[in-house]
Amino acid sequence: MPKVREKSLITVVGIGADGLAGLSESARAAISGAEVVFGGPRQLAYLPESAPKVPWPSPLLPALDGLLAEHAGRRVCVLASGDPLLSGIGTTLVKRLGIEDVEILPALSSVTLARARLGWSAEETEVVTVVGRDVHRVNRVLAPGRRLLVLGSTSAALGDLLEARGYGDSRMTVLEELGGPGERRFDGWTHPGSVLSIVAVECAAGPALSLVGGLPDSAFEHDGQLTKRDLRASALARLAPTPGELLWDIGAGAGSIAIEWSRAHPLNRAIAVERDPQRAARIGRNANTLGVPELHVVTGSAPEALADLPEPDAIFVGGGVTVPGVLDGCLATGVRLVAHGVTLESEQALARAYTEHGGELIRLSVEQATPLGGFTGWTPGRTVTQWSVAS
Repeated sequence: MPKVREKSLITVVGIGADGLAGLSESARAAISGAEVVFGGPRQLAYLPESAPKVPWPSPLLPALDGLLAEHAGRRVCVLASGDPLLSGIGTTLVKRLGIEDVEILPALSSVTLARARLGWSAEETEVVTVVGRDVHRVNRVLAPGRRLLVLGSTSAALGDLLEARGYGDSRMTVLEELGGPGERRFDGWTHPGSVLSIVAVECAAGPALSLVGGLPDSAFEHDGQLTKRDLRASALARLAPTPGELLWDIGAGAGSIAIEWSRAHPLNRAIAVERDPQRAARIGRNANTLGVPELHVVTGSAPEALADLPEPDAIFVGGGVTVPGVLDGCLATGVRLVAHGVTLESEQALARAYTEHGGELIRLSVEQATPLGGFTGWTPGRTVTQWSVAS
């Protein structure tokens, strides 16, 4: 019988809806040779009563390190659903322990099986997981004609979201227990519900929002404290978001910079710091509407509110450049920094920073064509001074 990799401390075995029947010989060997088998109730139910089964505690993540330490030195097998690296425990274990100590033996994922049933190619399908997350994540990827596979949502919750975002004519298909004896398909917006289901959506015509920085100002709920569209696009170009990076948005207002940073890639993260509680609450609503509900909002004033934040990869200062300690504290991080000023005092602060630290100092003035009597004239917005400096 094939052996599991000798150096592996933990073997993670993916199990489909067909249970043990679809497992490879290597996967069976990992289970039978384990001194302890971790898993959820559904996976563990496939094993005989005599198996050394340990169900995952709830919540899992806070207890995981202690659980692994308790069974250190034993041959451990972890049971997971389908592909353990698709929103699964395999990802968590590899991040904690490294791939040298974790062997992954995947089964077909629900995503692969769903695409096979629907005839959708991987290239044209967007996969969104809301397992343990907010269903508003789907808002980020809505676009006319787009094909979505949503993991972890009910059709009812997803249907409410689609209606709210103007995609009420979209086609929805629920696929249950894919690959198992109880596999079923429901076409429509309602179905009985199953823990082993995936929801497919073919988006109808609806409002589309670009993933390129510079959404219309009307996309945000705001009270006037908003980095306007053209200035936002300029700031984001200099902040230069890349996948997996963290942004501090200080004096966030409506949260537009943090939100657009987060929309640039699903792995991007942002922390919006705003001292006004009403505006902070509004940032959360905007984040949900625009598909980045994981955006973290801190209600407080800089620099005090920055003390315990995780280290950023980039910082935007939209308000507070004249507050003692804000610019100096941001510069001390050594990361990419963009700051805006609209008052004479803030402009002077940015000019001094430019003199001392270099970078790029520009003034941005935007004028919009608006009706003027029976004619059209230019209405200028406030001129903004922008200072940016790279690490």
